[in-house]
Amino acid sequence: MSEEQTKAEHRSRPTSQAFREFVASGWSERDTTNPPRAQVADYAARRREAVSATFAGHRVVVPAGGLKVRSNDCDYQFRPHSAFAHLTGLGSDREPDAVLVLEPTDAGHEAVLYFRPLAGRDTEEFFGDSRYGEFWVGPRPTLEDVEAELGVTARHIDELPDALAKDAGVVQLAVVRDADRAIAALVDKVRTEAGVVDEQSIDEELARELSTMRLVKDDWEVQQMQAAVDATEKGFEAVIADLPKALESGRGERWVEGVFGLVARHEGNGVGYDSICASGNHANTLHWIKNTGEVKEGDLLLLDAGVEVDSLYTADVTRTLPVGGTFSEVQRKIYDAVFAAQEAGIAAVKPGNKFSDVHAAAIRVIAEHLHEWGLLPEGVDVETTLDPEKGQYHRRWMVHGTSHHLGIDVHDCALARKEDYMDAELRPGMILTVEPGLYFKADDELIPQEMRGIGVRIEDDVLVTPDGCRNLSAAMPRSSADVEAWIKRVQSAQSAG
Repeated sequence: MSEEQTKAEHRSRPTSQAFREFVASGWSERDTTNPPRAQVADYAARRREAVSATFAGHRVVVPAGGLKVRSNDCDYQFRPHSAFAHLTGLGSDREPDAVLVLEPTDAGHEAVLYFRPLAGRDTEEFFGDSRYGEFWVGPRPTLEDVEAELGVTARHIDELPDALAKDAGVVQLAVVRDADRAIAALVDKVRTEAGVVDEQSIDEELARELSTMRLVKDDWEVQQMQAAVDATEKGFEAVIADLPKALESGRGERWVEGVFGLVARHEGNGVGYDSICASGNHANTLHWIKNTGEVKEGDLLLLDAGVEVDSLYTADVTRTLPVGGTFSEVQRKIYDAVFAAQEAGIAAVKPGNKFSDVHAAAIRVIAEHLHEWGLLPEGVDVETTLDPEKGQYHRRWMVHGTSHHLGIDVHDCALARKEDYMDAELRPGMILTVEPGLYFKADDELIPQEMRGIGVRIEDDVLVTPDGCRNLSAAMPRSSADVEAWIKRVQSAQSAG
């Protein structure tokens, strides 16, 4: 449930009955038209059916989670737990403290959503509750609204404890524990009172299954991912158009972050993760999210950013851009090596190949270039450095893996077992990143001086198809020549406009 806010004693509001009656009166009739059935509703129902088949006879409890306090009485924007969003279709800012319960029936399960519905205007909440009240945060849906929108049974959250306790000694409960500690504690209390032996192993199994089932996306999810990528392209082009201002304004990385964030917030829900806006040597810090540096002429800007759409599906794209519009000779040399590695990685994305094959293909090209440049230790060739028992020297300059699954989380399906993730065969509907890089830190004395301080990563979001793959972010140029032409085109259009 939601974290408790700090209550300020110095604040007060009228409490007389006369005032309450006055506040509750004089309003127009509410529009009671129910929303149309959401496009995602049928897809979410099929996802729940898969869970129902796996957990037959169990009462499955999937909380949305609660509001998190930013400071005092200010909350962070609410984001529901990913498993809850996936099984309900509810996205950004929907519905704090809600709980989806799959109630076992003879035919499978009935989906019941427990949440806090719209309160009447004659209630204290309507006027006086700054966290939930309609006066403060706007109206919530009614029970009927949710039933019409999602095709589930809707009930008041106050009914949840009794619902979980019903036949608790007979019906086995399973809960997504990390979604809401209070709900997990409530389930444990019900189990204890019913004399049920600890069942947290079934909770772990549930969490893993709900994460693993997102490995393969349905058609609606693919549409959402493409929308997120398309919005991300707009964000990158806005940054490119504004690079001159980033140069002029000081704290240029923050300028880049702000420009992309504006587009992300306008085109979708916001950014899917903290944007990496790394200029110069900052690009060699893999998760550089401080974004406090200058953007300087002659530097490369590594921008790793993605728009999260309202359904919570997020893109994850990286482009490394020459700030002045043209790569230097050594920058191009490094960039082209990374591009060649990415081409090899993307070519390995096809059904039947293993997920790990993508990294193997890309990292071989990285190792070949490092060997060609004489950067590997003396006596170490490509095969030796690629041998996990003997080498891995190339990992000094590319620490991370080449790919991860992508979807409702930027690192999606994180609880899947190794055999279902790294060792699994790629299947149509999977979406993964392909993102090799080379990172030459400014203080690295094992590389030529001219390479120091240059970091390059190229990242795209790739859908596995029945006959290969489709690069969802292919509209964003990748080769060094195409990136230069892209910058010129976007900035010329900006000047002409």
